[in-house]
Amino acid sequence: MSRLAAALALTLLAAPALAQEAKRPTPAEVLKAAPAEHWRVPEPENLLYMTLPGGRVVIELAPQFAPNHVANIRVLAREGWYEGVMVVRVQDNYVTQWGWPEDRGEKPAKVGKLSLPPEFTVKGGAKSLPFAKLPDPDAYAPEVGAVGSFPAARDPASGEAWMAHCYGIVGVGRGLPLDSGSGAELYVVIGHSPRALDRVITLAGRVLKGMEHLAALPRGTGNLGFYEKPEQQAPITAVRLGSDVPEAEREPLQVLRSDSPTYAAWVEARRQRKDDFFILPAGRIDVCNAMPPVRRPPGS
Repeated sequence: MSRLAAALALTLLAAPALAQEAKRPTPAEVLKAAPAEHWRVPEPENLLYMTLPGGRVVIELAPQFAPNHVANIRVLAREGWYEGVMVVRVQDNYVTQWGWPEDRGEKPAKVGKLSLPPEFTVKGGAKSLPFAKLPDPDAYAPEVGAVGSFPAARDPASGEAWMAHCYGIVGVGRGLPLDSGSGAELYVVIGHSPRALDRVITLAGRVLKGMEHLAALPRGTGNLGFYEKPEQQAPITAVRLGSDVPEAEREPLQVLRSDSPTYAAWVEARRQRKDDFFILPAGRIDVCNAMPPVRRPPGS
């Protein structure tokens, strides 16, 4: 057999494998094929609707990780404490932070608390939380995955679980005292995932919609990205719980269930992505790139 014939024979033998490789579904195709029951509608009581000059932001709260802080955020929202709150800090590649401006003095709360013990981890959460484990190693935790909508980590040895600092995750601002946070001051990650903050700050939720209104704000010029002039601050004109928003005004959002076969298939499609553009599969995925997708229901 000539070299040309041998090469042609090898090509023909490899053709079925190449065809199978070409048929691998993309992440978008996996999501498009997902049955309706693989998507869930977040509980309105766990949604926070926040209005900025640029538009509306929808945050899903995480009572499974920070039950006391989430309960306090609900109380503060219902008593109108957040009225007058401003975006006071935007640090490039890090966070956007909002709270009551320090130059206005302290704002008392009617019922809500302005100081709470930290909820950095969930004791026993490694076993009690419904954890969709990712197959690849992580630099910051023994195991990582998803719990509901949220990127999560856990340590089987200690039994603890915690939320991971990823883009769009909402944290509770605090000072040096561990109990100085309450949910009155919040921030959202707008840059590369600062995972070194895991288990150092209480995390309370995830932005499901409207990140552009938080990530595209002008950067602060002061230390740590704080705005140096009051007129630079962006006002938050309204904060309401989803359950207090009329149904007709709610955002029709769905989150892929992390306990569904579609989520597992979507993760694998992202790990092994190979198509006309992604010519080399990564073969792995990190927790911040595996957050369950959010969508508007078809036809909404």
